[in-house]
Amino acid sequence: MTRPTILKFGAVEHAEAGDLPGWVVVEGRPTMQTAVHHTTEDGKVMSGTWRASPGTYHATYTDYEFVHMIAGRIVITPDGGEPVEVGPGDAFVVEADFKGTWKILEPVTKHFVVVVG
Repeated sequence: MTRPTILKFGAVEHAEAGDLPGWVVVEGRPTMQTAVHHTTEDGKVMSGTWRASPGTYHATYTDYEFVHMIAGRIVITPDGGEPVEVGPGDAFVVEADFKGTWKILEPVTKHFVVVVG
């Protein structure tokens, strides 16, 4: 069977619930859902949709991530660095060696592309 060359993301309602590896709740009771919509044949690139409720996580990244915010607001603060606020329409990258907090101020929906290091 041939793989499609264009794939439209599906509904997030069927996303997998549960915190991602390297993400630890440090404030509140946030929850997250991740829907991986596509993974390349070699497994090195995956893309999908992520949702999270308000609260704060400390995140440790091991892979590069590109993000396009659809809804919500987050203040992302690298350990020892300055906070950056992102919201609907913003696009940004998180490098593979990022460590810091994601303070989710409003319910978030984002599209992501992760490049496995």
